[in-house]
Amino acid sequence: MDSAFLDFLIEPFSHGFMQRAVLVSCLIGLVCALFSCFLVLKGWSLMGDAVAHAVLPGLGLAYLLSIPLAIGAFVAGFFSVLSIGYLKNHSRIKEDAIMGIVFSGMFALGLVMLGHIQSDIDLFHVLFGNVLGMSTNDVMETGIIAVLCSLILFIKRKDFMLYCFDPAYARASGLPSKILHYSLLVLLALTIVSALKAAGIILVIAMLIAPGAIGFLWSKSFDRMMLVAVVVSLASSLAGTILSYHFDTATAPTIVVLQACLFLCVLFGRFKLKPQ
Repeated sequence: MDSAFLDFLIEPFSHGFMQRAVLVSCLIGLVCALFSCFLVLKGWSLMGDAVAHAVLPGLGLAYLLSIPLAIGAFVAGFFSVLSIGYLKNHSRIKEDAIMGIVFSGMFALGLVMLGHIQSDIDLFHVLFGNVLGMSTNDVMETGIIAVLCSLILFIKRKDFMLYCFDPAYARASGLPSKILHYSLLVLLALTIVSALKAAGIILVIAMLIAPGAIGFLWSKSFDRMMLVAVVVSLASSLAGTILSYHFDTATAPTIVVLQACLFLCVLFGRFKLKPQ
């Protein structure tokens, strides 16, 4: 291997903040890739968008109460999915319209709260993340949540897959559909919380959709879909972090751009491989 290229790959790891950035990016890439497969299969892409935007007022409330921001974000995110479920069951409005109302309303509420209170929460970092500024405690918090969610998703993948593919058949098979439903929502909220500081509200949505969409286009079995999604997400997370260091670009957007390019390549058949 050419020494210049080897230096290109290794140089970022000589800095502590880049080591943390690569670790966090890969952890987030792993859990987002696994979850994206279920979101794509279930058709819940807009649900991920709704929960991601809905965490914003939770950040403001957590700051006012002097509690960890992750707790406030999780409570707000889970409240949003409960609200969507309640409104769906007690109104004639379609689910996509309810999601749009809930997430836009809570996102606007969060903007009002953060604009009114005197806080040290950087709105730009909340929206777009700041993976290079993460502390050791942030890395530990993100890692614990990401690894826990990844393990649950992997261990229970067959039950979740059956529920996402055909809820009626899952119920007929004796699976606890309601428990699976709310478990997915809790895991979705936790996944977004784990990625919030690194990727931000806006970009985590793309990371929760693109890997699963690529895996779906490239595979015929669900296990292979998950494998493709994980490989794509980890590779783009690692490459995006290294490229952002050398070209002085924002890390999370660089990762998302790479994932979008990979999706377009697969979609238009530039990788002429048959699904397996």
